[in-house]
Order: sequence, then structure tokens, then C-alpha cells
Amino acid sequence: MSKRQRFVVSAVLLSLGFIAVQFLSNVNRFWAIGALGAVTLLLFIWSLYEGLGKNMTLLTLILPVTFTIGVGVFWFLLPTSIYTRIPIVIFYGIGIYILLLTLNIYSVSATRTIALLRAARGVGFVLTLVTSFLVFDAILSLKAPIYWNIILVFIFSFLLYFQGLWSAVLSIEYSKDLTNTSLIMALITSQIAGSLYFWPVTVVVGSLFLTVSLYMLLGLGQNKLESRLFSATVREHAVVGIFVFIAMYLATHWS
Repeated sequence: MSKRQRFVVSAVLLSLGFIAVQFLSNVNRFWAIGALGAVTLLLFIWSLYEGLGKNMTLLTLILPVTFTIGVGVFWFLLPTSIYTRIPIVIFYGIGIYILLLTLNIYSVSATRTIALLRAARGVGFVLTLVTSFLVFDAILSLKAPIYWNIILVFIFSFLLYFQGLWSAVLSIEYSKDLTNTSLIMALITSQIAGSLYFWPVTVVVGSLFLTVSLYMLLGLGQNKLESRLFSATVREHAVVGIFVFIAMYLATHWS
């Protein structure tokens, strides 16, 4: 079976599994989503095994598992209607297939240079932002105590930062600096999540602000690693952050 055929089979199987989860009871669905995340891991290993090794290329497996969990939990928050469920299944299936193509380029580029790398990095960055919004929305929707919010945001944002920063260098060797930078960025994001606990924002607005925070930090980090961190780049990210902060302030019902 060719690699492209494995990609199609993996995307179809995961989409069918995603549909099957919806026939379970609410309690069992959470366990089923976790199981689907494990199946996602196995199918991505099977699909990308030529480019994977016992090195940093394993970071390519973070984003698909997180994407599956994020979309799966987000589905619970939608109205029970076929008009909302079908588009999500289509979105998930297409997203999985695009992830397979993108991460295949990552794993291959870790050992040799290919022409599609820059485009793959752009797609991977967008998918990281989409995944982060879904995950943050799910976390904030739990209405859990503040310490659980901080812990969960820290864990998931660290994973997203780690794979996102690695995609800028695609080195197979472990980097302590990459780990430390990811930890610092995750700590900042979790502190922002903690501050939102005392800010009367809606779940969507809070999730969007956390996603923009990840966009700023990850974008600046990637540009620094690629030696493209110019003053204009910093200003662009700062303007986006300020604009979203003002919009969030105005959208807050302070009464």
C-alpha cells in the first residue's frame, strides 16, 4: 500500500470512528474520545513510519492526537442537530488528511530538504491555532476550579508550543533550549488562563484570547528560530495582541 493510500485509509477510518462515538452515552463518549486519540496515534505511526525514528521526529504525533481530542470534546458543545454534526465530521476528516500530508513533509524534511517545507509550515501553524482554540474552548467550558484550568492549559499549550517550535528547526536531535522555551511560553499562557478566571468573559472570547496569545508567542518563537525576528514582525504580532485585548475588553459584560 502506498503512502498516499495509507493517508486516505487513516482519514476514513478516523472519520468513521468519530461518527461511531456519537452513538454512545455521554459518559462513555469521553472514554471513547480518549480511545480515538490512541487510535489516531497508531494510525499516524502506521502512515508515517518511514520518516519516524527514536528521535525528535516523534513530535509530529502530538498535533494529530490533540486535534482529535479537541474536535471530539468540542462536538459535545454543539447543538444536537444533523446540520451541525455533518460539517464537523467533514471538517475533521479533511483536517486529518491535511495533517497527514503536512506531518509527512515534516518527518521527511528532518533528514533532507524538500521544496514544500515552507508551505507545510504555514499549514501546520494554522492547524496548531485551530487545535489550540478547540482545546482551550473545551477546557474553559468545563468550568473547573482555577487550578485545573491552569494545569490543563499548561499541559496542552506546552505540547503545542513544543511541536510548533520544533517545526521551525526540524532537528532530529533533542534541544534543551527548545524544551525550556516551550515551558516558559506554556507558563505564560497558563497564567493568562488563570487571569481570565477573574475576567467575566464568555468561553468563546476567552478561548480566542488564549489562541491569540499562542499565536503571538509561537509566531515570535518560530521567527526567532528561523532568524527572521525583525522589528516589523514584533510590531505586527503586538498590534494583533493589542487589538484583540481591546476587543475582548469591549465585549465583556462588566455589569
